[in-house]
Amino acid sequence: MKLGTIRTGTTATAAIIDADARRAWPVAGRMMLDIIASGSLPERQGEGMALDESTLLAPIPQPARTIFCVGKNYREHVAEMNRDHVGDMRLGEVPSYPVVFPKLAACVTGPGDPIPLPSGVSDQIDYEAEIAVIIGRGGKGIVKADAMDHVFGYTILNDVTARDLQRRHQQWLIGKSLDGFCPMGPWIVTADEIAPADMTLRLTVNGEQRQSARGSDMIFDIPTLIESISAGITLYPGDIIATGTPAGVGAGFSPPKFLRAGDVVEIEIGGIGRLSNTVR
Repeated sequence: MKLGTIRTGTTATAAIIDADARRAWPVAGRMMLDIIASGSLPERQGEGMALDESTLLAPIPQPARTIFCVGKNYREHVAEMNRDHVGDMRLGEVPSYPVVFPKLAACVTGPGDPIPLPSGVSDQIDYEAEIAVIIGRGGKGIVKADAMDHVFGYTILNDVTARDLQRRHQQWLIGKSLDGFCPMGPWIVTADEIAPADMTLRLTVNGEQRQSARGSDMIFDIPTLIESISAGITLYPGDIIATGTPAGVGAGFSPPKFLRAGDVVEIEIGGIGRLSNTVR
């Protein structure tokens, strides 16, 4: 099942989505976090409405907590960030344990929303295509063997990053949490419909392919990430884990290919859909 959040007029609500038919079935009076926490999926009521009659928002427009992001989770991405031309962006060797950092929930935006160029703050804005895991059943001390039972579904996330701020502050929170730096969507695909190892990721900028990988290329798979994070931190329904980006980020090119005004960034993940945002 595909579940999204739509806005009609001034009202936002969760909805069942049929992407092929371009139709939506609003779930009256319920937001996405309510559905996730309930542990049960809604059912279609009536004929629904044309999807084009509403605006797609991020599937979870206002996450309850910070987003758990994973760095250095694809070997070729680690390698590209260690090449000489990246200079002080060197990120070290392939990690022995997952590298987890926070991204502020307030920077979440939806499909079609602009990626802002923060004038006077950063001029090295980069993209990162990622599979995002949505936690369905919370818990602490979750072992790998049980981890997938805690997954509600998956969506697409662009972990937009200001590389110069990342270097300047010697940590990742600020450079990854500027306003508008987390496009997400277009909807959530429930876990029963898709296997993350089979997902294909592809990112283009103005039609030029920059990133391409499979979910199976991750250094640390999703069960390992859930086990590692939940070892001492309780996960709650609706928590989001961004699983890391593959090679091909703008900073990895020589010279770097940072985003510029007017660039169209599209991420397509097989089994989920396409997330498109334009740089403004």
